[in-house]
Order: sequence, then structure tokens, then C-alpha cells
Amino acid sequence: MVSPLPYRLARQLAHGAAIAAGYAALGLSLLITFEVIARKLFAFSLQGVDEIGGYVLAIGVSFSFAYALLHRAHTRVDVLLTRLPRALQAPLNAAAMTMLAAFATFMLWRAVETLEETLEFGSLASTPLQTPLWIPQGLWVAGLGVFCVLTLLLAAHALGLLITGRLDALDREYGPRSTDDELNEARKDYGRDVAAEPGRAAS
Repeated sequence: MVSPLPYRLARQLAHGAAIAAGYAALGLSLLITFEVIARKLFAFSLQGVDEIGGYVLAIGVSFSFAYALLHRAHTRVDVLLTRLPRALQAPLNAAAMTMLAAFATFMLWRAVETLEETLEFGSLASTPLQTPLWIPQGLWVAGLGVFCVLTLLLAAHALGLLITGRLDALDREYGPRSTDDELNEARKDYGRDVAAEPGRAAS
């Protein structure tokens, strides 16, 4: 894929954001486990675990959008696309990336407006925790911001490939994942597992 510095930085941010989202989900799982045990055995509740869970899920999803994009993991309906001539597939793949960038920009714009309104009124959650809503909303906007930047960079790269006539590269990098792509990825993952566990290969 495209390799300029802005893209590499966005890629690093996307991977870091996905790791942060994973650790947040792990922390939430531990918190829920503690809540269940405390309620069952000690008739005690932390209060607000469900609220924190909502924040973690919303923020985690926004932080994971960019990572999913890098791995072409977003759902695409390609029943018709794969039956079209290659000369038509490339422009449609570029159009799909451009439309995704436009949608990501729209989401970020609306999210920023929501955050600005929250800051203006000093909104608090109507829950026992009384959470200042700018905290979860700010993290949510940050995740959408990384996603938006990455989609714009990739859309520009896809259009560049289209304009310069590099249609094979365009389809390879921005087309839907094929069965061969998924099989190759599974083989690579298996190879890494075997390399990490030498005894597994012997068995």
C-alpha cells in the first residue's frame, strides 16, 4: 500500500488504537467479573459498571474502525462486483474507498459537533457516576479522527492508482478480500504459531 510518512503514522496510530481498545475490553471483562462475584457473594455493587461498559464499547468500536480498514475487514457485498470486467472493478473499488472516506468525514464532523455541544453545556451523564460526558465523547472523537485521516489517505492513494492506470494494484489493495487472501492469511498465522511453538510442528 501507500507508504508516505502520513500513512505510516496513521497506520501506527490505528494499530495502537486497536491495542488500546483490546486492553479496554479486557479491563471491562475483569470489572464485570468482579461485579458479578461481589453481587453474588457479598451483596455489593460498584454501581455504574453498565455505564462504563457502554463507554468502552462505543470508544473501542471507534478505535477499531481504522484497524479493520487496514486489514480490509469491513463488510463488502461483492456478489456483483466479482462478475464485472476488470476494467469496471477498479473504478468501483476506488469509488468505494472514496465514499467510505466521505462517510468517515461526515461521522467525524457530527461527532465533533456533539462534543462541542457537550463542552458548551458542561453535560453530565444522568447516572449515579455523573460522568462528565466530554471524557468518553472526546475519546470517541479521537478514534473517529484516526479512522477519518486514514480513509482520506487511502482514498487519495486509490484515486492515484486509478488515474495512473495501475488497475491491478488498485484491485489488489482495495478490492474485497478473496478466498485466496483469507487462506494465505490463515497460512501465515499458522506459520507464525508453529515458529513460536517448535514442539507443535514436531507433533
